Amino acid sequence: MMNITETVKQLIIINVIFFLGTMFVPAAFNYLALWYFENPNFQVWQPLTHMFMHGGWMHIFFNMFALYSFGSTLEHFWGGKKFLFFYISCGLGAALLHSGVNYYLYHDGLNILMENGVSQSEVVQLLSEGKINPNWSAFMSMDKLNEFGSAFAAPAVGASGAIYGLLVAFAFMFPNAELALMFIPVPIKAKYFVPGLLLIDLYLGMSGRSIFGGASGIAHFAHIGGAIVGFLMMWFWKKNQFNNNRWDR
Repeated sequence: MMNITETVKQLIIINVIFFLGTMFVPAAFNYLALWYFENPNFQVWQPLTHMFMHGGWMHIFFNMFALYSFGSTLEHFWGGKKFLFFYISCGLGAALLHSGVNYYLYHDGLNILMENGVSQSEVVQLLSEGKINPNWSAFMSMDKLNEFGSAFAAPAVGASGAIYGLLVAFAFMFPNAELALMFIPVPIKAKYFVPGLLLIDLYLGMSGRSIFGGASGIAHFAHIGGAIVGFLMMWFWKKNQFNNNRWDR
């Protein structure tokens, strides 16, 4: 494996510091995680800080391992500044799409409740307290009700959106490199592996389920958002590779 590059090393250190810091100061989690922008807990810095936060040891381990594995290769070819710009851009794209989907889910459910005589102030007050009125299930399915409540009241954390951008960039630059998941030991070329992974995420995001069944709890559309930004940036850089903004410098 390639030695870890400097920017990737610094990003991993920052992620670990944030993760351990919120273990010692749990109240910091609410200030740094990404809340829905109409939630009272939302702050303007959260689209940036959420990508340095993680929900558990396995979460941070897999994200940091992916950052090391793919990020070091990309930084080696791009340099630190270009790599960091790409990484942060993908993380912000993840936050944008995740928030946009939450806006749709929240306002779709809110409109249903208001059409049935429930006041918006009651909804906001309960959701801000992390509660859902069980009587609302008379107006929508439990799955839809849970999506509605989570869109407003569940914060997002993790570097996964930025990592998915790195995966897309890696597939652009090394399409025939062979990758493998832990539970799929057969190597798959990056040009097939990454699109397949994105299709799985899109399906799970649309269905609201996890790959093992039940509720997901994973921000699948954040993954898609990071991948979309990564794709657009790589497409632009490749299109202009013979101009001053060469994508491989």
